[in-house]
Amino acid sequence: MELMAALLLFVTVAVVLTLIGSRFWLRQKAAIDRVRLATAEARQVAHPSLVFHDLVKRLGALLPQSPKDSTTMQKRLFRAGYRSPGALKTLYGVKVALAVLLPLLASVVVASFPAVADYRLMILASAAALGLFGPNEWVRMASRRRQKKIRRALPNALDLLVVCVESGLGLDQAIMQCAKELEHAHPEICQEFTLVNLELKAGKRRAEALRNLAERTGVDDVKKLVAVLIQADKFGTGVAQSLRGHSEYMRVRMRQVAEEKAAKLGVKLIFPIFFCILPSLFVVTVGPVMVRISRELLPMMRNI
Repeated sequence: MELMAALLLFVTVAVVLTLIGSRFWLRQKAAIDRVRLATAEARQVAHPSLVFHDLVKRLGALLPQSPKDSTTMQKRLFRAGYRSPGALKTLYGVKVALAVLLPLLASVVVASFPAVADYRLMILASAAALGLFGPNEWVRMASRRRQKKIRRALPNALDLLVVCVESGLGLDQAIMQCAKELEHAHPEICQEFTLVNLELKAGKRRAEALRNLAERTGVDDVKKLVAVLIQADKFGTGVAQSLRGHSEYMRVRMRQVAEEKAAKLGVKLIFPIFFCILPSLFVVTVGPVMVRISRELLPMMRNI
């Protein structure tokens, strides 16, 4: 009797737990199915900007690319801060789209103004050339702008590196701390330091990661800093002492650059003064005299 009661109790508990477990499992499965369905619908209904981006990348894939030109443009895109895998194809797609759209727009403008109809071929060729080579110049300007920001941020980053290293941190931890502290003030150089940290965590040697930093930025001051750090690591000299010496060198160099710009200022002001200030000064000083001559002296000479 006791055995039958225990068996009955076991079967009852097993059935109840099975029902409860299957109910909750079915709820979880239904939730997973709903999430999968929503994900599939989201993939089917893509955002218009994503569709346009995909179309531009497909156009870029149609444009023939030489390996040398692709390598050069990839370096420029890296230095401008565009490091996604499809950045190069997007750039070529924009070039193709602008090379087609700008001549169409120029043809509409020429049709609206018959006075410039004789120069239609030259205008269309200029519009196509602008659409084809304009993005290259824009990327070059963006890379120069970013390099300028990195060059300006380097003294502050170097001072912070000196402080971190002298306080007892290693070079890797100092670079990581510098990337955290200067995130809002100088985001460009923080991105580069963050990539150095990621490369070091991925297993690359420090010298290789630092050389990649110099290659990505293309800034001469960063290359000099990388050379100092590699030499200090190779020959076993103190990193803090090397960084402090390089910091003093950079301060002296920046002071010399500022003095050089101040010395060139007088020469650069000659042309604005000659073309902008002297004509207005000439009108103010000589204008009343010329008016008086035309009113009084010329009639007197005619009477004589």
